Amino acid sequence: MAASEEVETERKYDIDTSTPLPALLDIPGVERVAEPVEDRLEAVYFDTASLALASRRITLRRRTGGTDYGWHLKIPSGPDQRHEIHAPLGQPEAVPEELVGHLLVHTRGEDILPIARLATQRITHRLYGPGGEHLADFADDHVHAEALDHSRPGMDWREWEIELVHGTGHLFAAAAETLARAGARPAQNDSKLARALGDSWPPERVAGTGRPRKKGPAVDVVTAYLGEQIHELLTHDPGVRLGETDAVHAMRSATRRARSALATYRKLFNKAAGKKIEEDLKWLALILGRARDAEVMRERLRQHIHDLDAADRSGPVIEPLEHELGTAYNAGYKKILKTLGTSRYFRLLEDLETFRDDPPATSLASERARPTTARLVDKAAKRLDRAHKAAKHSEDGAAHDAALHRVRKDAKRLRHAAESVAEIHGKRARKLAKAAQRIQRILGDHQDSVMARALLRRLRKVPDLPERTALAYSRLHVREERIAHDTEARYRKAHKKTRGIRLSR
Repeated sequence: MAASEEVETERKYDIDTSTPLPALLDIPGVERVAEPVEDRLEAVYFDTASLALASRRITLRRRTGGTDYGWHLKIPSGPDQRHEIHAPLGQPEAVPEELVGHLLVHTRGEDILPIARLATQRITHRLYGPGGEHLADFADDHVHAEALDHSRPGMDWREWEIELVHGTGHLFAAAAETLARAGARPAQNDSKLARALGDSWPPERVAGTGRPRKKGPAVDVVTAYLGEQIHELLTHDPGVRLGETDAVHAMRSATRRARSALATYRKLFNKAAGKKIEEDLKWLALILGRARDAEVMRERLRQHIHDLDAADRSGPVIEPLEHELGTAYNAGYKKILKTLGTSRYFRLLEDLETFRDDPPATSLASERARPTTARLVDKAAKRLDRAHKAAKHSEDGAAHDAALHRVRKDAKRLRHAAESVAEIHGKRARKLAKAAQRIQRILGDHQDSVMARALLRRLRKVPDLPERTALAYSRLHVREERIAHDTEARYRKAHKKTRGIRLSR
């Protein structure tokens, strides 16, 4: 059975052992309470020795008993909400592979071990609304917990929990007064595991980033933007490992954005610290790019082949392209999976989070955000202008293609730089980002045509290639030449729209 996923929305309350149940029918909106159902739940909780999961408020357990027995992985996804992933029971201490894929970005090479055992005597009351809808489950839990390292004696307590089923968050507010009258208090701990571990429970690892303000320090702009990209990396890493659509693309985009931010704002930080992370981000982006580039090229040429005459869309035309690009994608993806398990990758994640939370800032980083970021973003715009002039005066052929590729890279950096200050500079920053993105996309199409022509030329040189196949590749090559010519004309027009946009004006 494959893993299943859902969003869990719940709220917990501390309650004395002898307190009688609340009058659940007094909760506004509750019309009926079903007969109670009693279960005995046994759960073993897992984490690393350093409690890496707990520090991010991620919970991993294997539960027996009740209707939802199996492995449960819970990842915070908002106030009172957690993304929950279930897997079958399997073996007692063998975490299912489909869950491991979600954990490695957080455990980063540490072993996952059993850390606590909890036994819960649960009585569940289903709450129904006026239309018969199942609003929520009210659980009355008597818990016994033991830390498996025997660092503390076993504990017993009682708690109440309301978990939404088809109800909305308004039910929490509606129930609050009724539960308070019965003696309930909002839980001091987010989870049973936190209470079981007591003083061993780690502080939450929260991004130490301030919200950017015009008159605030420039460093907040960078750490906030970098924090967004780190969040994207952590979010899409599991998707890459599990082969989810577009996960590689999303992860590479976050990697490039983080690198662009560090490059644009290099003067705000210690040079050596920033340079090391930039180098590692470049390394990761290159690894992610191999599979992604093959994927993009395959889709591009599939579409172009589809546009050929029916007689030219035969197997001998398609199969060599599919084999070449499929092999490249598979090799690239295999390399990605290997890379995501390396100590260098895990150190990069740690370095990024440390940089975000405790940036190695220079005195310039404490200056006001608006004028400081304007100067640095405008510097990226001037860099794009220089690249444009170099491309304009470059010789035709490979040198010109390389110069245009340089323009594309600088346009991408400018786009990311402008995006990072949209909250500070408003409309002008968004306009600059949009203009830079237009250039980036146009020249991205141009670069794809360069790579497609190189591939087609290589395939045309294959010995004993059927004449009709060679002719089809020639037609595809001509089409790519036409695309390259058209994109260059569009680029020249698009560049004119960026020349006058500066944030310091």
